[in-house]
Amino acid sequence: MCVDNDSRPPIRPIAGGSAGALDIHLVSADGTRLMAHAARAKTPSGAGMVVIPDVRGLHPYYKELADRFAEIGVDAVAIDFFARTAPSDDRGESFDFMAHVPQTKPETLQADIAAAAAYLRGPEGGQVRSLFSVGFCFGGALSYLEAASGLGYAGVIGFYGWPLGLRRWPDRPRPIDAESPSPETPR
Repeated sequence: MCVDNDSRPPIRPIAGGSAGALDIHLVSADGTRLMAHAARAKTPSGAGMVVIPDVRGLHPYYKELADRFAEIGVDAVAIDFFARTAPSDDRGESFDFMAHVPQTKPETLQADIAAAAAYLRGPEGGQVRSLFSVGFCFGGALSYLEAASGLGYAGVIGFYGWPLGLRRWPDRPRPIDAESPSPETPR
């Protein structure tokens, strides 16, 4: 975990900056419905942010972070990792996230992140022109990998994202080894 259970983003809410936020379900390429939290900017800048949480999934911290982005003009969506393994949408303090993390697969995580990117580029997400990702810990490594995903990000940010990989999960892609698609690759 990158933040304590009772932590909140370091900036206070900006009254009137957001056009609203809601919990939604996105549909991944394989048809899986995954939880997400979408926040729309009242005055959109054209930028969009995919928020990729730490190992807990869609924790309130990351929902609030998406809200803070919207308040400054950046449409945002925070995603959950565990739609394929968790029996419910409950991600409260009693949720045993560490039992689910090893069950995640790089290809389905990428498909879920791609669903978030597509949402932000679509009319419901704000039709963003510049897409970014920010991730934390487990999500930080995933954010680094987004730079080579072919989804056409304007930038990626990772906090505590182990670019060299982890011995605990040697089967996971190492961000340092990821190769960007060639400029000719269609996106």
